[in-house]
Amino acid sequence: MVTTRLTEDIGVKYPIICGAMYPCSNPELVAAASEGGGIGIIQPVSLTMVHGFDKPNRKEGLRAGIRYIRTLTDKPLGFNALIEKGSEKYFKQMSEWIDVALEEGIRFFVTSLGKPDWVCKKVHAEGGVVYHDVTNRKWAEKGKMCGVDGLICVNDRAGGHLGELTMEEIYDQLADMNLPLICAGGIGSEIELRKALQVGYDGVQMGTRFIATYECSTPDDYKDAIVKAKEDDITWTTKLTGVPISVINNNKFKQHNSWLVRTLLKSRLKHRVRVIITGLSFWRMRAFSKGKNKSSKDLWSAGKSVETVNSIESARIIMERLGQSI
Repeated sequence: MVTTRLTEDIGVKYPIICGAMYPCSNPELVAAASEGGGIGIIQPVSLTMVHGFDKPNRKEGLRAGIRYIRTLTDKPLGFNALIEKGSEKYFKQMSEWIDVALEEGIRFFVTSLGKPDWVCKKVHAEGGVVYHDVTNRKWAEKGKMCGVDGLICVNDRAGGHLGELTMEEIYDQLADMNLPLICAGGIGSEIELRKALQVGYDGVQMGTRFIATYECSTPDDYKDAIVKAKEDDITWTTKLTGVPISVINNNKFKQHNSWLVRTLLKSRLKHRVRVIITGLSFWRMRAFSKGKNKSSKDLWSAGKSVETVNSIESARIIMERLGQSI
């Protein structure tokens, strides 16, 4: 076993997080990651909107989803809270979801795209910990002021929303903050995992590697695209959420939004505009994940770790192999 501040905070065997992914975080994948010795993160929008746990409503649907995952593993689970301003209805829904997660015994929360002070207050009152996604010193300092317990350091090789700094650059910026630092981006094999720990990180967060697994319920052509892709095949687009997100290049989609959308994203309405853009993308990805929108290959989000992802395997076995290699 390897002991880091991450493993001590959340009580897991290996300092490896299977990051939350929409729409890829199905219950079986989350459970397999935790059962393998790391920790799987529940993505509540994915669990309720995509994977069927929305009855009798999304609050109780989430509870049912968590309880189903508990039938697959008794290991620690995490919860992802996207807390960006924009929709009062969504903000209320996320607050209720966090309450449900706490009631169901989850004590590790990963926040992103917002000010996490209110999440920290809720979670700390129940003895839990909050780690916050950051891309640079500015957002890390704001997160620390809000009381977060650790930082997910999103670098320029990440899948999903990506940063601008390298693994080493963001570590150097944040090393003096006296918080656990988690490397997010570019981790696809034992080689990158060991490198991140040698740099000084307390653990890693991985996403792309866990899409290409048997337990992930995303369509097979998405998994095959990850296996076939190389680092140079990864590009980015702002059309999915309003900010850069890594995708597999298909030479057909546009990287930038229209002039009007770009202008609105710079205005005081930017949060609302991003909610609309993201909402439309969520519905497209939901249809894609159910096999109803197979032409939307611009939805194939992946990071540069595709370079070392060469096969589809069991998520549990991947987690065990990575952990045992440290």
